[in-house]
Amino acid sequence: MPTIRKLRFEDEQGNPGFRAQLKEQRWDDHRFYHHNLVNQSLHFVSACTFLVAYALLFVDAALASLLAWGVAMTSRQAGHFFFEPKDYDHENGVSHEYKEEVKVGYNLTRKYVLMGLWLAIPLVLAAEPTLFGLLERPDTALDFLRHVGFGWLCFGVAAILFRVTQLWIERDLETGIVWATKIVTDPFSDFRLYRTAPARLLKGERSEDHHAAA
Repeated sequence: MPTIRKLRFEDEQGNPGFRAQLKEQRWDDHRFYHHNLVNQSLHFVSACTFLVAYALLFVDAALASLLAWGVAMTSRQAGHFFFEPKDYDHENGVSHEYKEEVKVGYNLTRKYVLMGLWLAIPLVLAAEPTLFGLLERPDTALDFLRHVGFGWLCFGVAAILFRVTQLWIERDLETGIVWATKIVTDPFSDFRLYRTAPARLLKGERSEDHHAAA
């Protein structure tokens, strides 16, 4: 079971510091899961959309959530599901199965479940618009979409907290906190990392040399 203790952040080499562990998680995610430039381009679109959603969050949370889940999340997950290679990774010398096993966050198997639950939310609200009396009955399609947006927002927060708890049990709380920080700040780092991907894709390039990017 999880235990409360003083937090001690360090990376796999034993270097202390929250930023060191965050950098390590970011680099592993980039080199293992972002070879394809179509995937990188979709992540750039996702990052731009998430940044707009962040700006909207405290103005219109439902709209921000619809934008984040409906555009940003679908574009980035489409990159992973349909374009990222799943054969042996010769560049890093590891199999796809190994990458799935060591993935800190949501690997593909977990993402299939995550996106399935995400799709279930509007279906549940369509079947039970008041969510068994917890919500006001929507009078218009816009009201229904706002309910979906708030549902997706709550689901996103719950998904992060759920994975942090899993990592706390399986590894330690530090890993979970670092991963959650990475997820929340990914749009900023993805914007920086993948801003040139669309232009490179148009020039005919298809894959990234991660060692050159290190």
